[in-house]
Amino acid sequence: MTNEPDKRAWLRTIVDPLRPVARELLAASLFINLMALAAPIFVMQVYDRVIGHSGMETLKGLVIGMALVLGFDFIMRQSRGRVMQMVALRIDVEVGTRLFDKLMRLPLRTLESRPTAVWQQLFRDVETLRNTLSGATAILLADLPFVFVFLAVIFVIGRPLALVFVVMFALFVLLAWRSGRALNNSAQREKNVTASRDALVAEIIAGRGVVKSVGLDRAVRPLWEERQAGAIEHAIQRGAVADGYVNVGAELTQMASIMLTTVGAVFIIDHELTMGALIACNMLSSRLYGPINQLVGAWRSFGGFRQSVDRLSELFAETEDRTDSAIRFQRPSGRLTLEALSFAYEPEAAPSLSIDRIDIRPGGITAILGKNGSGKTTLLKVLMGLYQPAKGRVLLDDADIAQFSRPELAGWIGYVPQDSVLFSASVRDNVAYGAPGCSDEQILAAAKAAGVHDVIADMPKGYATPIGEAGSRLSGGQRQRIAIARALVGDPPVLLLDEPSASLDRQAEEDLRATLAELAKTRTVVVVTHSPVLLPACRDVVVLDKGHVAVAGPAGEVLPRLFGTRPAAARTAPPPHQMQARVTP
Repeated sequence: MTNEPDKRAWLRTIVDPLRPVARELLAASLFINLMALAAPIFVMQVYDRVIGHSGMETLKGLVIGMALVLGFDFIMRQSRGRVMQMVALRIDVEVGTRLFDKLMRLPLRTLESRPTAVWQQLFRDVETLRNTLSGATAILLADLPFVFVFLAVIFVIGRPLALVFVVMFALFVLLAWRSGRALNNSAQREKNVTASRDALVAEIIAGRGVVKSVGLDRAVRPLWEERQAGAIEHAIQRGAVADGYVNVGAELTQMASIMLTTVGAVFIIDHELTMGALIACNMLSSRLYGPINQLVGAWRSFGGFRQSVDRLSELFAETEDRTDSAIRFQRPSGRLTLEALSFAYEPEAAPSLSIDRIDIRPGGITAILGKNGSGKTTLLKVLMGLYQPAKGRVLLDDADIAQFSRPELAGWIGYVPQDSVLFSASVRDNVAYGAPGCSDEQILAAAKAAGVHDVIADMPKGYATPIGEAGSRLSGGQRQRIAIARALVGDPPVLLLDEPSASLDRQAEEDLRATLAELAKTRTVVVVTHSPVLLPACRDVVVLDKGHVAVAGPAGEVLPRLFGTRPAAARTAPPPHQMQARVTP
């Protein structure tokens, strides 16, 4: 039994409410196509009854009737256009909102498993859905059933020509079917190559600073040329296939006109067909062959629509972060515990973390040390629930964090990554993003706690100062402090920082040390650092080695063992028996 219908259930929730709208569209298309019969019948009547009999009164009546028909046709086309605009708006809002919400609820590992270009493509897929369900393709599908209406009318007014229409109609259907298969295959190959090129471009743009400063353009240019050449080659192949079928369709259209005129002339000579009927049938042939011929060019849209639906279906079927908490929990005190924990990035890979137990009591600063690749950043992400362990658990005040929702954990555990990501907005907005809906008083308190209020006050527009893309108008230290303020604006009891002094000078490090020491009086602070300036302020230390706890304990005991001497500033730290936080290997 296949799961495909279940995967596409989301699409039914979008399409089913549109069924009344679809009926309106079909009704409008019915009247529009019926009105299209008026012009050929008008021409036939003029040739057969007006010209041959000098019927001026008949001509006046026919002209008045056609004027009314054209006015009604205009109204119906306008109505159908408004219906399609409503459908487009609804699809944009519902699918776009659902996609954004889904991305926000995906686990971090899922987001990291695919390149940026893949996630950007999903938002283009929303446009594909909108254009297919509310654009020219949807109108084409609405008009297709009325092809048989035109065929029936042709049988009535030009029965001797019926065989020509049936044969040509079958040829057009065969052409549309063949073109659909060929274009789908070529479009899929082109899309795969184009996705690879777009992924490379996204990486180059994301790292444009490094590309410019190191001169990586000489290294990445051959890669881009190779992928661009592949994309161009497949685009040319797909275009050649599409042009071939479109040209065949054009030739068939001309052939149909020639055959219709030739056969019609024979029957007119034999007095089995009138001149007006032949001209009317010629006019109706465009309405008959037109939609079928358009299918030749529309198959690529259908193929793109199906691929977009498949990609979105796969995404909507992905497992989400917990959105509802299993239990109600008051604000925690900040005690963290890891028990028999193991985490690996891939199921078959060796564990990146394998920890028997770590206990971090509320308050104080705990430092995480270790060589590059020892699992320090991974540990922070496990502590805040961004990575789910393969076995074991993380406890916050003796409660497993797996039972809490992502928003709750984000409110309790502030996080400052090594590469602080800010958004192209004002300073105030970037701080406020840490707790949407927060007051100005909370923003000011967070900025003061992070030690960045005075810096912001000296800016040209204060908190309204725009910081540029990714904070490009700020120094590294300013970005770091604003990121800390963003993490603090919700007043979390736990604060995790990953190499917070990496981009700071000595004076800024000392200021940061004072800031962290002040913060640690009311919350638990866990910091990944190797800074000799920050380490003396730490009360406890955990040293990781290849994902295992090598040594852990009070800083006054661990640091001398690591560095041979006790850092000068550490002498001011309280003795071990006065420490509140204990870390057990």
